[in-house]
Amino acid sequence: MIIITGASRGIGKFLFHSFRAENESLIGTYFKTPPEPGDGLFQVDVTSYEQVSALVTQQAPKLTDITLINCAGINYNAFAHKSDPLKWKEVVETNLIGTYNWIRAVLPLMREQKFGRIINFSSVVAVRPTPGISPYAASKSALWGMTRSIAVENAAMNVTINNINMGYSVLGMIEMVPEEYKKSIIAQIPAGCLCEPADILNTVKYIRATRYLTGSSIDLNGGLI
Repeated sequence: MIIITGASRGIGKFLFHSFRAENESLIGTYFKTPPEPGDGLFQVDVTSYEQVSALVTQQAPKLTDITLINCAGINYNAFAHKSDPLKWKEVVETNLIGTYNWIRAVLPLMREQKFGRIINFSSVVAVRPTPGISPYAASKSALWGMTRSIAVENAAMNVTINNINMGYSVLGMIEMVPEEYKKSIIAQIPAGCLCEPADILNTVKYIRATRYLTGSSIDLNGGLI
């Protein structure tokens, strides 16, 4: 069973439809962005452990050989000295605490079944200074430490956890970037282009298939440093 959070838009939506086309067993979630008709997604606030846990309990009979793909995330643009503390906190609660909530909810099942794959989406901005996105950068870099700790706790149980550090993709938040700035970003990428969806899917499949890979962060950024 593949569980994809944030499956109504961006990378999560692409992965959900890609795996559904391959007849994988799927559960997808959304919160604010309405899904397309027929997607069959569950509305869950990832910042609420109670909601996440309730869905896992409800679906438990179906949850075997679990792969959890954490795509749910938000951003908030503001210089730190002008930022709204509540909006800043909301980003961290969604991107970091929301990821933890899902991991916490499925880990007991994974350990009991002695199988699990957890894939988080981090970002190049965790190491590449970018003005105006301090809450996003904080939340994404925090995933690294959390991933390494959880990895060593569960490696002996055949449960792996890894991050994909996304550069700039044709999917997701790049759509909010002005066209002129987008050209500037592409000019800085050694590969000379944005990441294509197929490369994201291939990376996810590689992580799912590789038991010995855990506690790692894979840079999917076209050489951008």
